[in-house]
Amino acid sequence: MDILITNGTLVTRDEAAPFIENGAVAIKGSEIAEVGDAKTLAAKYAGAEIVDAKGRLVMPGFINTHMHYYSTFARGVNFGGRPATTFGEVLRGLWWKLDKLLTLDDVYYSAVGPMIDEVRMGVTSAIDHHASPMAVRGSLFKIAEAAAHIGIRSNLCYEISDRDGESVADEGIAESVDFLKHCAGAGDDMLKGLFGMHAQMTVSARTLDKVVSAAGASGAGFHIHAAEGIEDVVNALSKYDMRVVERLFRHGVLNRDSIAVHCVHVTDEEIGMLAESGVAVVHNPESNMSNAVGTSPVLKMLEAGVLVGMGTDGYTSDMTASLRATHALHKHAAGVPSVAWGEPHAMLFENNREIMNRFLEGSVGTLKKGYLADIIVVDYDAPTPVTEDTISSHILFGISGRSVDTTIINGKIIMKNRELLCVDEERLVAESRAHAKALWNRI
Repeated sequence: MDILITNGTLVTRDEAAPFIENGAVAIKGSEIAEVGDAKTLAAKYAGAEIVDAKGRLVMPGFINTHMHYYSTFARGVNFGGRPATTFGEVLRGLWWKLDKLLTLDDVYYSAVGPMIDEVRMGVTSAIDHHASPMAVRGSLFKIAEAAAHIGIRSNLCYEISDRDGESVADEGIAESVDFLKHCAGAGDDMLKGLFGMHAQMTVSARTLDKVVSAAGASGAGFHIHAAEGIEDVVNALSKYDMRVVERLFRHGVLNRDSIAVHCVHVTDEEIGMLAESGVAVVHNPESNMSNAVGTSPVLKMLEAGVLVGMGTDGYTSDMTASLRATHALHKHAAGVPSVAWGEPHAMLFENNREIMNRFLEGSVGTLKKGYLADIIVVDYDAPTPVTEDTISSHILFGISGRSVDTTIINGKIIMKNRELLCVDEERLVAESRAHAKALWNRI
């Protein structure tokens, strides 16, 4: 049955008609059939299932271009030891201990929790980066199973690394190859994949060559952390006599089909390489601040023509929180209160859309005929007028992910009136807690 979202204030992200008061969006199957005046579309789609926006905001769903579902079970975990004083100690003392404890069932349940959270916060598409070195084979398929259950559009990869030995690295390559074949065979824009690597500092010359060769055969791009901490730079200079971005650039890892995450410690020359390669860079402000790795030169990269998007790195599922953090962080870093106004909005709403659409046959991120129907209704009673000129301010200062009332993905209503329609949320979250507790007991 067709769906008609009506009586809404439409924030379309379509330059031809960016803001429509008392508007409507008609959905046929997985696509948007028409966008326009509520009265006109009501008459045209008289038999459609009605979603009454009641004057609330109707927007494209949020897109998260870098997520870590496997990080979920870290909430409250205690591995003991002294507090970390460097990023390397954070990796060794927390993340590289946690990922080794994950079973395939843990992989599934650590994904369903944040996926539910994403739906609740209006995230309709996510690009995830996974690691479970003691449960590599089948892990991407487990996350895909969770994504299909929840109904979220997903792009997945396995974090190939040599830190657990060559055999585990080879398993990561094999898992990636199998998963990418599965995605290609399915031909479904709800599930795509990339070749993941942790970071150049944990990928040997042997493994890097093998990954690049396997990716070339599959036609897939890469998803890798790049120069997140200074440790990555020190490693590259000491082992290869070149910086991080240069090593990745020389090996063909950086291209239009790839994502380089963080890029905190990059020089002007490396920014030039990023721009030349066409790679997408994803900024994760809250994670960078939490890990005390530094501030990525986002404004300089944007000025140089680098496509910079915005992710959460597993820190949160709320993209509006990352928007606010980006807005504040780069004003603070520059010491200039007038900078970083338009750029964070462009990163979230324009650049994330472009990044995600590079990996799809269809297109998301715009309320426009022919686009995939990933749409949210936001419950926001504004204290000042909401117009085309003021909407960015309202999104930044007045809206959070918890403001989302209805989430539609691929033309299917996943959440309505704050209730997930197709999953037993209470049961899934309870099972997630049980698996987390069992994992903690194995420490």
